Amino acid sequence: MSSTEETGPAHVLELRLGPVAHGGHMVARHEGRVVFVRHGIPGELVRAELTDGGDDAKFWRADVVEVLEPSPHRRDHPWDRADSLAAHARGGLPVGGAEFGHIALPEQRRLKEAVIREQLSRLAGVGQSGTELGGTELGATGHGAGLDVEVEPVPLAAGSHDDAGGLAWRTRCSFAVTPDGRLAMHAHRSETLIPVEDMPLATREINDLRLWDLDLRGVERLEVAAPASGSAPHVLFGLADGVAPSKLAGALEGLDPAVSVSAVGPTAGKTPITIRGRGSVSEHVLGHHYTVTGDGFWQIHRRAPETLVTAAMEALDGVLAPGAQVADLYAGAGLFTAPLAAAVGPGGYVLSVEGAPGTSRDARRTFKRQPEVAVVQGKVERVLRRQSDQGSFDAVVLDPPRAGAGRDVVRQLIDMAPRAVAYVACDPASFARDLGWFRQAGWRLESFRAFDLYPMTHHVETVGLLLPPPKGW
Repeated sequence: MSSTEETGPAHVLELRLGPVAHGGHMVARHEGRVVFVRHGIPGELVRAELTDGGDDAKFWRADVVEVLEPSPHRRDHPWDRADSLAAHARGGLPVGGAEFGHIALPEQRRLKEAVIREQLSRLAGVGQSGTELGGTELGATGHGAGLDVEVEPVPLAAGSHDDAGGLAWRTRCSFAVTPDGRLAMHAHRSETLIPVEDMPLATREINDLRLWDLDLRGVERLEVAAPASGSAPHVLFGLADGVAPSKLAGALEGLDPAVSVSAVGPTAGKTPITIRGRGSVSEHVLGHHYTVTGDGFWQIHRRAPETLVTAAMEALDGVLAPGAQVADLYAGAGLFTAPLAAAVGPGGYVLSVEGAPGTSRDARRTFKRQPEVAVVQGKVERVLRRQSDQGSFDAVVLDPPRAGAGRDVVRQLIDMAPRAVAYVACDPASFARDLGWFRQAGWRLESFRAFDLYPMTHHVETVGLLLPPPKGW
């Protein structure tokens, strides 16, 4: 079923690819050893070059470099720099960040659905015999017994069905810079820098800046934001050690004067300093206004903010009411804080907790005239520990980073017993792990939705409504 051949210093394996695994890999086996293979599709026969692993490694990693028997779902990759076949033919590596680009969009979503089902079943016990979702018995889905998950496509504009073929959705991008000042990205799990001259996943507003034409000597990284609301883009330069902001003249000459610019680095300081313009961008979501600085967190798909806010608020519809006490945990710049505050009104209370100082400052700026909102910067588990003496919440929005909320936060929420938790997750494994702890305490997953907010990648965003057990459980 598999064989090994030498091609110079690298090892190439002939492999039949098995099912998709969390993380964007397909699972294969070589002489009993598991090989996690990127840039393939289940069922394909491929040649894959080892990228990680030795004789003592528990598993290996590999990139597809040749397809011997292609899947009917394989298509031409829309981005040459991320195409594994093209990159290896040039003797190089593909950039990370578009590892599903060779797969037709409907199949990308089916693979994500399979991963979600597997994680929920294995880590949380959801979908196994006898378990329920919202009181309905779960059954077979065509991919084995489990939750009937649908990953919903998200068009680029409200009221449209156009998803641009999975391209042009990123309103925020992070880039590296080569030692000679060229815009670049990293290869997956590598320090190798690959110069880039386009970013097909990014919006037209970002590509029109032509950042790859800039003289970026003295810059180590670059972050760009182009708000979906249409306000002016912002560029943040991460400066190398010993480089002062005054040395950015060459880069600034190539940027549209309307673009605001800030810088951060060992010389400039940990807090970004504004070089030109406001040093921030304005975001508008469902009637709410937000200010986000250059290093502040914001959802990257142009429709993600309204999609997730709508899903979370609909999930909590039966719990939110004027005067309610609610919490927005891992709140970022306050994406969910604003609609929560509108729902509970001046007589209610919203605790908005964020750990990152810069992003928390953004939230304080946004909500400084709303006394019903308390913006607190700090670790969520520590803030909840202080809050436990002041009572519980009617509802909680939980939107942690990729690592998930973790055992301590889950335990504290279980002890506080809010009436409902809307858990917004960008990683199905972390969500399923946390959900498993909730379920051990008698909580149930009442509703669940998944959204394809990261086309061309293995990432997926989900929103689950968690309800506590009945009293006396």
